[in-house]
Amino acid sequence: MRLIQTLCRTAACLFVLAAQMPSAAWSNHALGTGPALEGLAELRAAPAAVVEPLEAFLRAEGPALEQLLAAEERWAREHVPAYPPRPDALAFRAVLPGSPDDNAAEWRRRFTAAVRINPDSRLALFLQRLPGQDDGGRDPLNWSRVTTLAAASAQIAARFVALQAGEQVAPIDVLTTASDEPDYGLDLGLYEDNGSAAGKSYGMGRQPFGNAAYEYSSQAPLHMGYFHESAIVYRAAPYLARTLPEYRVHLWRSLAVHALKTGHAYWGWRFGGWALHHIQDLSQPYHARVLPGIGLPRMLWISLLDLAGWHGPKDDAVTLVSNRHTAIENYQYHLMQGALRRGEAGHPTLMALRDRSTDPATDPPAAWRDGTLRDSVARESADAADALDATLEAGLPARYIADPGYNTGVTEPGLDLATVVAQGPAEARQRLDAMLGRLLQRFGAQSRAFVLDLLRPSPSP
Repeated sequence: MRLIQTLCRTAACLFVLAAQMPSAAWSNHALGTGPALEGLAELRAAPAAVVEPLEAFLRAEGPALEQLLAAEERWAREHVPAYPPRPDALAFRAVLPGSPDDNAAEWRRRFTAAVRINPDSRLALFLQRLPGQDDGGRDPLNWSRVTTLAAASAQIAARFVALQAGEQVAPIDVLTTASDEPDYGLDLGLYEDNGSAAGKSYGMGRQPFGNAAYEYSSQAPLHMGYFHESAIVYRAAPYLARTLPEYRVHLWRSLAVHALKTGHAYWGWRFGGWALHHIQDLSQPYHARVLPGIGLPRMLWISLLDLAGWHGPKDDAVTLVSNRHTAIENYQYHLMQGALRRGEAGHPTLMALRDRSTDPATDPPAAWRDGTLRDSVARESADAADALDATLEAGLPARYIADPGYNTGVTEPGLDLATVVAQGPAEARQRLDAMLGRLLQRFGAQSRAFVLDLLRPSPSP
């Protein structure tokens, strides 16, 4: 028993390192959201959304949002395990009309604090345009106007255009754009050890995992859901249970439903896209399992070696899992980006996203439940994690997934794995594409199920 306890403590070091892996799930969610939703007749039939600043929505719905956000806090405290209660001082309060505080900055401050997002979030009025889409005569918008990140990363290598208050936009364009937005800094710097003023006041506690010194990692606990590990894993690393995507999905969905019901369709679809982002994150197996491909016996063996002073196997295991996590995102991004740029509507990735053969056949569609994210989306991903890991091991050159001295995405910053794989054996590419197709099919099905549920309420008051 004492040996097992010691191994568990040592294994915790392995999980700490593994949880410092990349926190982005799919490289640019919009690339998948657009094709996944374009066939929804119900969404195409939805009225155009009138663009409005966030502050206009908050002013119009202030008292109702006080009640809604109070109810959300009660729900999260009751239903989200290890939820860090929001300090009561941050509860949303509507600004009194005509008061000195009745200004855009104060409305935004109160809202961002109440929902605990980065107060520097840009929240600009914008659209992301996919390869092959025109700009509709709109002015281009620099990436720095939509993200708080210090530099334009691969996730922000996209084309943005500005929207103007009062113009009308298609709901699918708002959803597609917003589905990528939570990776633009909304969930950064929220923990007390992140060195930010918000982190010191938001009551989120210390960042449970990930390296707080890296800008992007602080969003990891809100974008990952390790709900289906073995009991011994949680015993070794209890902090892995402190993941919060359920909190985010419920919050953004509730705001979306309210906005759609009260005639604020633009923010209804935008909040809906934010919720969709976290659902899509959990469709990526490396966001639902800490160490895919490393079973419990091997994990304990690595821990035993580490305990004996041989640290190499532990360091190598973490590097290889991180490299594979990054590799599937790199391959997916370049494959889809190229297909859209070339106008290949029949490309297998795009066909997989549109494939409705596994969508629920119920009419009306089954309602989104509080447990769907954990019990369905994350469960499917966790179950697929080991198979994905094995497929990557068999389908990619060893340099990218089996060399602990190589750091995928860092050693070669401009790496394009779609081109690399295309130059290799056809059989390996086919296996990899088949696995990616299955993942993207689930991505599409889960995205459609959520959006169809949003369409259930009437968008008019």
